[in-house]
Formats: sequence, structure tokens, C-alpha cells
Amino acid sequence: MVEVFSGRTLLNKDGDFVEPEEALRNKVVGIYFSAGWCPPCRDFTPILCDFYTELVEESEPPAQFEIVFVSSDKSTDDMVEYYHDMHGDWLALPFTDDYKHELKQRYKITAVPKLVIVKENGDVITDKGRKQIRDRGLACFRTWLDAAEIFQNFKG
Repeated sequence: MVEVFSGRTLLNKDGDFVEPEEALRNKVVGIYFSAGWCPPCRDFTPILCDFYTELVEESEPPAQFEIVFVSSDKSTDDMVEYYHDMHGDWLALPFTDDYKHELKQRYKITAVPKLVIVKENGDVITDKGRKQIRDRGLACFRTWLDAAEIFQNFKG
């Protein structure tokens, strides 16, 4: 069912490869298009970290939510540095994977940062994830979850 990253390999913060089918199953997915050279990205990433931490790491059970970082950095080194220094404990598409261009096209990404919230199959719930988190905080997750049409174990 996890069609959006099907057949791809994702990375975690430890540099380990992760199977998207397992990591994203039955979850709302935030595809985070961002770059370390971009001041608005560096401004929003800590806010996204807090949001993710509260939802996923401090909730019991953890919220059915995962983020995949898609880099617009200039090099692998730049991406790795930005990912490790500023990002939460979420996943990333490897810098060398050209699928990022297809994703940018599919979700009409013309500027960063952009947080596109999608269902497991890649259908868009909202392309205004950044604005919704800024405006509504954790409350927006319930709206996304209801729209995602997945089995829910989230009590929040």
C-alpha cells in the first residue's frame, strides 16, 4: 500500500537503510522538501522537530506519522550535515536518488520549504503542512489522520 516510496530505499539518522513499505505502513506521511542553505527552512525545521517529537516520541502509542526528508541541498555533504544537525529522528531519501525530481514534479514543488502531507498511496491530504503546523500545532494531525483513511490507534 505504501506506493509513494515503493521500491526505493530510505535512510534513517544513523545512516541505516530502511524499507519504506515497513516504515510507512498505516501512517500519515509528511514529505519534507527542504535545504540547509534556505533560511525559511532553517527557521521551520526546529518547529517541525517539536511537532514530530510530541506526536511520535512522546505519545503512547506513537502517532501514526512519519516524515521523509527530500533534500534540495547542493551536495550529499550539505544534505548530511543539515539532516544531522537540525532534523528530527525521521527518514530521508538518499541525496543521490533521482526520484526526488519526480517527487518535486508530482507535488508541484517550486520552492522550499514545503511539507506535503500524503496518504500511504501518495494522494495529497494537504500541501500546506507547514502553514497548518504553524497555525494549528498538533491539532492539525487529527485532521490529517481522519483524511488518511487508515486504521487508527491514535487517541490524541
